[in-house]
Amino acid sequence: MSGLLISGGRVVDPESGHDGIADVAIADGKIVAIGSSLGSAERVIDARGLVVAPGFIDLHAHGQSIPADRMQAFDGVTTTLDLEAGVLPVASWYRRQAEQGRILNYGAATNWAFARIGAMIGINEESSLEAFGRAMRDPRWMDEISSPSEQQNILERIAAGLDEGGIGIGILNAYAPGAGVQELTALCQLAAERGVPTFTHIAYMANTDPKSAAEAYIRLIGYAGATGAHMHICHFNSSSKTDVERCARLIKQAQAQGLPITVEAYPYGTGSTVIAAAFFSDPEFERRNDTRYEQIQFVTSGRRIQDREDLLSAQSEDPSQLVLWHVLDTENNARHRDMLDLSVLYPGGAIASDAMPWSMPDGSTYTGDAWPLPDEATSHPRSSGTFTRFLRHWVRERQAVSLQEGIAKCTLIPAEILAASTPAMRDKGRLKAGADADVVVFDLDTLTDRAEFSAMNRPAEGVRHLIVSGEPVIADGVMDVAARPGRPVRRPLSAAA
Repeated sequence: MSGLLISGGRVVDPESGHDGIADVAIADGKIVAIGSSLGSAERVIDARGLVVAPGFIDLHAHGQSIPADRMQAFDGVTTTLDLEAGVLPVASWYRRQAEQGRILNYGAATNWAFARIGAMIGINEESSLEAFGRAMRDPRWMDEISSPSEQQNILERIAAGLDEGGIGIGILNAYAPGAGVQELTALCQLAAERGVPTFTHIAYMANTDPKSAAEAYIRLIGYAGATGAHMHICHFNSSSKTDVERCARLIKQAQAQGLPITVEAYPYGTGSTVIAAAFFSDPEFERRNDTRYEQIQFVTSGRRIQDREDLLSAQSEDPSQLVLWHVLDTENNARHRDMLDLSVLYPGGAIASDAMPWSMPDGSTYTGDAWPLPDEATSHPRSSGTFTRFLRHWVRERQAVSLQEGIAKCTLIPAEILAASTPAMRDKGRLKAGADADVVVFDLDTLTDRAEFSAMNRPAEGVRHLIVSGEPVIADGVMDVAARPGRPVRRPLSAAA
């Protein structure tokens, strides 16, 4: 036979439940057969002693560049999607990705925050981290309720993005907490009418009322119930923080009542965002979040914020600077470890990285072609090792879930979250004849994340082979730096687009 044969590996498919030694035959970007004695092939990968699984699907990755793709490839990712924030305009973003070529499959939601920025303060830049920071200098779009005409403009911009193939609506509510319930209800009604999910960073994250995480989840549950919209909760861990037990009870009860709510989490106790994020500006930030300013740390310099005056000065100087927020001390606090477990192991929840762009010391986003990445490039360890960290720690070392269940959280569950709205996802996240040939082959015994907060750009180890759209990207642990097999994941275009 022509094509590629992955021979003799432990094939784990979460959809069928298969877990056993088999061969996987690939041709023309598709899996054509799984079994034994499948014949010869132009290229054979000896997978004896290795696990063969569907490529990991990341629902929440902001990097969306060649450097980000390369780091995520060693983390076993074959499809990387920016759904929490999304992009705007949508069509031009997809066009640029296709023109430059991508290593991994890629896609994005439609960006509500930039729809607000355009409609309310008249800045119509294409979405980017730098543009986001510039827009934060005019806080009206973050703090104010939209007028009826502005609300209509916002909805029109979102609808246009959906017409252009956007994978649902990314709702960065925490960055625009002033948005009114009427606007958000209309947004969710639009999502329900179009049959697409919303991907929400909840509006509030404090531990105490008012404007607590619990209040934000009650609102989200209400939107699901009142509109029928599929509400996907982004980074359940960092949104819920130390109040995760209460928040998990609320979500479980809502799901038990049949409401369309799904969840994702990443396996770290430290979040990352821009210094101008609205939740940092609360004068009672420390008390209401059970935290200290010193737990906020600049990504590029490593410097920690000292006090509120220092925070406000930094926000004024460069609002788009990336910072780490060390929320949970999972190294020294057993209760915090239990909280992270509750998020990461949430039943039916997906693993998603919230991978950040790679930054240079001057704060600019690195988009160059160097491999390995420049020594001075920084991001967050989750941009390098989310999935390998989860499989190492929760599956191999602690056996908190089985390998089958662990792989499902990285593959089938995220694919199923999108399957109803995005037909392209129905052929991902599983190993069977006819599925897309996005495959990871890894050594379970050595699989591990290597990135640390003092060395963020260390690639993960243990991924021996990575196949994207039928083309090897990593072979015998070595990346093909010229490979660009990534294909767009998007919803069917509207006839009007």
